[in-house]
Amino acid sequence: MDEKKYRPNVAAIILSSRYPNICEFFIGHRNDIKGAWQFPQGGIDEGEKPKEALFRELQEEIGTNEVEILGECPEWIKYDFPETISTKMYPFHGQIQKYFLVRLKPQAKVNLQTNEPEFDRYKFVSYQELFEYVTHFKKRVYKNVLQYFRTEGFL
Repeated sequence: MDEKKYRPNVAAIILSSRYPNICEFFIGHRNDIKGAWQFPQGGIDEGEKPKEALFRELQEEIGTNEVEILGECPEWIKYDFPETISTKMYPFHGQIQKYFLVRLKPQAKVNLQTNEPEFDRYKFVSYQELFEYVTHFKKRVYKNVLQYFRTEGFL
């Protein structure tokens, strides 16, 4: 069997500008998959550094990259696509992601009406609420990476 190919990707765990007083997470509802909520994420272009990809993807997906980076998960985290998505993402079997914890700056304005909108709505939710919304195949990854940031004292 061929070795699995994973698409290099960055993901942003966005906290509202009210952090650290209130810890609420940004999640976006995908406009192409009904009921799928997730953190903003996207591929890393050839020759691009993960932090550069982070700022570019935030601008492309939520219309702002006015964020402060609070932390970066040192591990790259892999997950496999479910069969329903894998054909669309061929030749990749999944993604390998670099996670960043960021805080929206107070003046940042989220605007989902970007050139190629990925989300049709968004909300800020508590840690507990997060897992009521997040799509099933990302829950394990999200729990692991959030546990890392919790252990580091950010959450």
